[in-house]
Amino acid sequence: MHIGVPREVVPGETRVAVTPNEVRSLADDGHQVVVEHSAGERAGHADSEYVAAGAALATRADVFAADIILHVHLPGAGRITSAPDPFHDLRMTRPSAVLIGLANPLSHPEPVRQLAEHGVSAFSLDLLPRITRAQAMDVLSSQSSVVGYRAAVLGAERLNKMLPMMTTAAGTIAPARVLVLGAGVAGLQAIATARRMGAVVHAYDIRAAAREQVESVGGVFVELPLDTSSAEGDNGYAQAQQEEFYARQREVLGKEVAAADIVVATAQVPGKPAPVLISEDMVRAMRPGSVVVDAAAAQGGNCALSVPDEAIEVSGVWVIAPTNLAAGAAAHASRLFGRNITNFTRHLIGNDGPQLTSEDPIIRDTLLTRDGRIVHTRLRSLLGLDSLDTAGAPHVAPAERN
Repeated sequence: MHIGVPREVVPGETRVAVTPNEVRSLADDGHQVVVEHSAGERAGHADSEYVAAGAALATRADVFAADIILHVHLPGAGRITSAPDPFHDLRMTRPSAVLIGLANPLSHPEPVRQLAEHGVSAFSLDLLPRITRAQAMDVLSSQSSVVGYRAAVLGAERLNKMLPMMTTAAGTIAPARVLVLGAGVAGLQAIATARRMGAVVHAYDIRAAAREQVESVGGVFVELPLDTSSAEGDNGYAQAQQEEFYARQREVLGKEVAAADIVVATAQVPGKPAPVLISEDMVRAMRPGSVVVDAAAAQGGNCALSVPDEAIEVSGVWVIAPTNLAAGAAAHASRLFGRNITNFTRHLIGNDGPQLTSEDPIIRDTLLTRDGRIVHTRLRSLLGLDSLDTAGAPHVAPAERN
């Protein structure tokens, strides 16, 4: 197969979909890999490294003429939708091409219409099922690890204190206190990172089952007097709750937030806006010099005061809301992302080319579009399209052709 790797065009994006190590792996499988000039330079990979690994350097137009194109962000996806022409690259793409990357389609379903209308087969890796066979392809988990690390470091950089306890001739300095909200992959990495830097770390998650994971990385689990029996779905992710629940949660979390020097908020619900866990009053109750790092800012944020990609000061407290923390560690983030997407690509291609009609959940659950249609069941529902027929072919509703 002819596989293309473009340079990412999203403002602030420094990652690349495939590093030279993965290029070598794909080339060893017999695939021809073309990489856009300077595609990996922001992640620390020179063009010469790609050439040495077996890739050919090409113009952007040549990359988008490939059979399979590997992205960090699919054309028009999420962070690109505000660009003047988010589908410019799509128009250079052959309708028979296969696109693989991130689209965040459950939160931003509308751009998927354009992918379908162009005729490409598009896969969004943020829809991978949480099954053992998919772990080596799990982009969300690998990138969330980077996000958690970067969030803890960013909080430490902005805090007006040191994190570890220190005993000096001038006296003893108590360790800083960090509160992590959300104990998914990002939250657990934030806990572990803050602990390594010497902080005392408390953590809260709506899922009671997260206690063991929090304690395994050195955190102290915060228990709140709330009914969380419906908090965890069958897929292991947190379930969205009613606003009354979140209001009560904010009320009882107030003391924990006020006692913290750094709050790292990572709570997200797939396909839903991030729950607001930190109110303006809670921020104002924190000590001057404290920091809130809202790692859920891309999904609307866990803090009511968060302004995406800005750091604001409120009553002496910093509220920082980065939307792409993984880009701050582009070398390692790209290495992990590249391994994930290459594993998925090799799984997809098999022995006879891309398996677009497979009932394998890894392929079925990530496939957004095929043959000019949106084929993902949940996306069709979000967009108001009719369901698939019994033969598995989607009916094309008038709205889908608009």
